[in-house]
Amino acid sequence: MDLIYLRSFLEVARCQSFTKAAENLGYVQSSVTTHIQKLENEYGVILFERFGRTMRLTSEGEQLHRYFEQIIALYDDSKHLISRQISGHLDIGTIESLVAYFLPPVFNRFRQAFPQMNLQALPLAEPHILQLIRAGELDIGIIMDRLVCDEDIETIPLRQEPLVLVAPPDHPLAGSRSVHARDLHDLSYIATEQTCTYRAAFENLLTAQGVAYQIQHEFGSLEAIKRLVGYGLGVGLLPRIAVDRELAEGHLVALPFAHPDITFYTQIVLHRKKWKNPAIRHLIELLAEAAETDKRLAR
Repeated sequence: MDLIYLRSFLEVARCQSFTKAAENLGYVQSSVTTHIQKLENEYGVILFERFGRTMRLTSEGEQLHRYFEQIIALYDDSKHLISRQISGHLDIGTIESLVAYFLPPVFNRFRQAFPQMNLQALPLAEPHILQLIRAGELDIGIIMDRLVCDEDIETIPLRQEPLVLVAPPDHPLAGSRSVHARDLHDLSYIATEQTCTYRAAFENLLTAQGVAYQIQHEFGSLEAIKRLVGYGLGVGLLPRIAVDRELAEGHLVALPFAHPDITFYTQIVLHRKKWKNPAIRHLIELLAEAAETDKRLAR
């Protein structure tokens, strides 16, 4: 006897309708009818009876309903118990800004669900993450980049990640209503590391539009970049999640600069042939929930 028959029976009993139960379960009505008929044949009884437009359980159906609820509950509990006992390694490739400003609460919730799983977050550049995903040396990647299109990689977008050009409050462009690439001529800026994807997009845009710029300093540390920008040594292009506090406190300002060439997304990447075990599936769910929550709070 398939558990799917029991779930169909319980849903029909709850909805008192074959049609509504089929809609809720994602089946055609004939499938649900077949499931109920198989149960009736199995037990040799009628489970539902109609009185006009009303449907209700027979006395035999009521007795079986209690047992079926217990069977399904025990089955679901057993799956939950086993999933929590999954042990091993889950190797994640990601970048500093996501580790610092997005992932910690997600990792905390994951550890509560899978205490036996050793989650390793490796800070890497996006190109290296994609390379290791293709080679099967990482279980999952969480990156900030243009949407990845690769025949070997499955991409799960989480959210568009705003990038902001930050400056000290007294910067000459701070009071502008809008800032275009041409306004950044002779720009002095504090750059992220050379492997940073949004740095490359920004510099390619400036070069394409003939805008001269000068890199004053180059750091892999976002905190160092924010400090130098605050002291007026240049502007910095950073993810908004990394500078929310400084903007709120007035230590930095966001210049009103945007361009479609600098549109980036936080996204999950994994090999198309990667088996999504319960731990990976749960992590993906937690990441999607966190991204959706952050989007609602930002509105």
